[in-house]
This record gives sequence, C-alpha cells and structure tokens, in this order.
Amino acid sequence: MAKTATKTHRRKGASAEGTSGNAQLKFIPLGGLGEIGKNMYALEYGDNILVIDSGLMFPDQELPGIDLIVPDISYLEVHREKVLGIVLTHGHEDHTGGLPFVLQRLNVPIYGTRLTLGLVGNKLREDSPQIEFRPKEVKAGDVVEIGPFKTRFIAVSHSIPDGVAVSVETPLGRVVHTGDFKLDSTPIDGRVTDYGALAEEGDKGVLLLLSDSTNAERNGFTPSERLIGGTLERLYRNYRTKRLIISSFASNVHRIQQVVDGAARFNRRIAFLGRSMVRNVELAKSLGYLKIDEKMIVPVEEIGKIPDNQLVIMTTGSQGEPFSGLVMMSRGEHKQISLGDRDAVFLLASVIPGNEKLVNNTINRLFSIGCEVVYEADKQTHVSGHASAEELKIMLNLVRPQYFVPIHGEYRHLARHSQLAQDVGIPPRNIFVMTNGEVLSFQKGARPSRRERVQAGAVLIDGNAVGEIKSRVMKERRELAEDGIIAVSASLAQNGALLAPVVVESRGFFFQDEDSAIFDEIRAAVERVFKEFSGGRIDADALNKSVKSRVREVVRRRSASYAVVMPLISVAGGGGQRGGKNWLEKEFF
Repeated sequence: MAKTATKTHRRKGASAEGTSGNAQLKFIPLGGLGEIGKNMYALEYGDNILVIDSGLMFPDQELPGIDLIVPDISYLEVHREKVLGIVLTHGHEDHTGGLPFVLQRLNVPIYGTRLTLGLVGNKLREDSPQIEFRPKEVKAGDVVEIGPFKTRFIAVSHSIPDGVAVSVETPLGRVVHTGDFKLDSTPIDGRVTDYGALAEEGDKGVLLLLSDSTNAERNGFTPSERLIGGTLERLYRNYRTKRLIISSFASNVHRIQQVVDGAARFNRRIAFLGRSMVRNVELAKSLGYLKIDEKMIVPVEEIGKIPDNQLVIMTTGSQGEPFSGLVMMSRGEHKQISLGDRDAVFLLASVIPGNEKLVNNTINRLFSIGCEVVYEADKQTHVSGHASAEELKIMLNLVRPQYFVPIHGEYRHLARHSQLAQDVGIPPRNIFVMTNGEVLSFQKGARPSRRERVQAGAVLIDGNAVGEIKSRVMKERRELAEDGIIAVSASLAQNGALLAPVVVESRGFFFQDEDSAIFDEIRAAVERVFKEFSGGRIDADALNKSVKSRVREVVRRRSASYAVVMPLISVAGGGGQRGGKNWLEKEFF
C-alpha cells in the first residue's frame, strides 16, 4: 500500500471545520446518473463545496446539430464562493471534457494525477487558451486537505493510466468515490487497484460509497487488459503480408503500448494518425507512461516509403466519428493514405451505445474497398475498463459503507447495482438510487433525507454557442430534418398590393409531382391571400397566419407533407409597421 503524504489547501478565510456543528453534509449529483457520461458530483458541507469530475456526453440522433452535452452548473455558479476546487478521478472525456466550459464560469483549482492533468492541460491549451488553468498535481497515496475535506487518493486500475478513487473525510463521515475501476490483477503498467487502502478506509468507517455501475449487468469478472496482447499476437501472425491499420480510443495508453510492443516483436514500424491520437501519444511518451523506441515511429509523410509488411498505422475512428482518421480512409478522403486489398483493419474497441450505425457504415465501406476487417466480439478485440458484478461486490465488501449510492450508468445499471449491494448485506433502506439534481442530506444523529432538489440537467454545445438550447429549437431542427422547408417571399405596398411576383423556394421538401405545378399552386394561393388583405391597414399577424395556412393546405393536398412553412414578407414605406418600425417577418412555425 502506498505511503500517504498530507498537504493542506484552504480557500482564503475558510476553516478546516467548515461551519457550525449542526451543518449538513450534502451529496449533489449534477450529472452521471441515468446516463453514460457528463459525470459531475458535488459534496457540500456548510460553506464549502468540493466537486468530483466534470465530464461531457456525446449527443444521439435526437439532438441534430449538437456537438457536445455538459452538465448544468447553475447551482455551483450561484454558490461560486463556496467551491473549493474540482477533483478528477482520471483523464477520460466523460470525466474531464466539461472543464473548458466549466472553467469559463468557475475559476477554481483542479486536482488530478500527472497524466490526467497533462491531458486536460493539452486540451485547454489547444481549444481554450484564454482559460486560466490552476492544476494541483497529486499521486496515489497522497492525502490533501481541501477546506474541511480531507481527501485521500487511492490507485485503481482502469483503461487509462493514473486513475484514482477518492476518499473524502468530512466532519460528518467519510465518503468514498471509486472512480472508474476494475480489479485487474495483471494490468499492463503493473499498477493494480489498491485493495489495502480501500479496506483501510472501510476499517475506519465509511458513511457513503459512490461506485461505478457501468458493468453492473455483466456477471463474473472483467478480463484483464493483457487479453488484448494475445489477440494482437494472433492478428500480427495471421496478417504477416498485409499493412495493418489499428483503430482504438486515443486515450487508451495501455492498448497503444500493446500495439507498439507487438509491432516491435514482428519487426514493424508504426505511424500515429489523428489529432487526439498524436497528441496523447506525445504526452504519454513525455511523461513516461508510454515506452517506444523513437526509431520505430514513421512520420505520416513517409508512410508510402515503408513496405506493407513492415508497417502498422494506429489511428482514431473506432466509433465511426465522421472526421476521424479511419472514417476518412474508408471514404477515400484521407490525404496521405488510400486503403485497399493490401490492408487489414482492426477495430480494438467496443461500440459505445448510439454509435452502432456509424461504426457499421464504416465497416461496410472498408469491406467494399477490399480491406480485411477484424471487429467481431468473438475475436476478443476489446476488454472493458469497468468492473463487472463480482468485482462490484468485492468493492462493496472492502469498503463496507453504511449508505450506498450507485453512480455512473443508465438507470437500469444503477438499479442492478443496488441489487448487488443488497446481495452483500446492505439494507435496502440504506441504498439510494438517485437522479441528477436530487440532494442526499446527512445530519448528525438522523437518517439521510432527499427532500431537496437543485437545478441540474444538460447544457448543449452547438459549435461556438454554449447554452441551454430551448426545446422549441430542437423541435424545429427535427421537423426540418424530417420534412424540409418551404419559403414564401413577397414585397407589398402599404395598401397590400404586390410590388413583385411571389417567390417560392424549398429545401429538403420531397414531392412526386412536377416541380413547377405545386409551386404555381402555392404562388396562386398566396396571391389570393394578399388580395383579401389589400385595401386597408395590414394586420401583420393575421396575414402571416393566413399565408402559412393556405400554403399548408396546398402542400398536404398534393404531397401529404408537413414541411415547415416560412413566410418572408416585407411591407414598403411603413404600412405594416409594428411599433413604428418596418415589419419584416422571419419566423419558424
């Protein structure tokens, strides 16, 4: 078990005791419950808040045009003077990816291990250089006093190096957060989950355990990452004459190391492609987490000079990301690499739920251009980094908490994890399956309660726009995607007379009839509306409503479509004024 070193970090004016003796301890999940991703949890005691993780989540097809989803931190912003810092358990994006958006609003220290802070720092420097980054490096075994929170960092094995669990000692009891973990007895880097430290925390007494639920539905134990080594050995032997293209998560340094080791054994050189892959490899090398002979590395511009049977190309794209290296290759759009029947492609990753179609499309394209593709589960091309049911039971028995909250998973994972907790003897009344925004409050001498809620939800990131995009906007996007749009443009005189012919245009609107016929009918219907409204002061709202109604009648009669109708009508001179200004109506309905 690692030796502990104690450091103290206190906000100016804060005391280690926090506040008065009757203060409550609150566990506040802001993300990560009922979903895979955007993990963010807060512990609040009196006038002090400690945040654990700040992740993101990727959208599904129900959110067209959205790039990322991050937690709503309105509660933390309101209480910004209480926030002491953010503790990171490891470097995956679902635990760190929200930081570029959170740190724009909360200028607080970030506590994490060396690799985790390195990954975060790289991302911030590249994507958000204006943000002040205040890293506080820790290592497994350290104990750091952050206000009233005495935080111990405990080594855990995961699919990325330098992961930690955190044990937070508070005036009302100890809270253990496992981070993402599995009980791998033979990890690639030799850094096993610290059973001794976890059991020691259990011996001291744990008030609340927060534990990873991702694989709660999987029976047994999660295999060791070393299993991939055997898979790679077979692949290297079976495809000796082929050029090898290997796609994996850019953050899985352990897997990258195994690919590198295999390439060295079979006398191949290796090239790294994809911005995140190159960035992470360089960082892991510089920090000593990835060991590779520099002579093995092939610059991307020299790939064509290396014989096929002497080259491995490692790239991003295992999830079918549209602009990733592998996807660009499959489309024939990559600048340096063209794939064909001389190539064997290995997908060394499982498919994240929601990405199945993207991945399948990529695999189909690879087959169609003649590549050999290895991706099937029975070929053991992926090993999870999360604990399965028996490992989750072991964690519960090591820590022996008084109360338990399953975290990090969809609701079914949380429910299944709660059943596992009951199997090892935790009373059902002491297990809380929660939702984001619920508050679990502890007070000395009383049972915990969850009568309180805070604002929590999703903030949608659309390009450079960051905000809580209204449901109306998303509804409009879905309607446009499904049925298209018809725009009707017209210019009117003050008396309602047409100054120019009505113009009708459409985008994404499907009809089987001749193009001109339906457009002519729409124009005629709109012109009749204008005649009905001519001769007096124009009622803008009534005119707009009538135009949309008549256009919809024509469209539904001819094509049964529910296309969005957008009138673009201007009135010259001021006859259709609203509040003294010329009226130009541009609205979606």
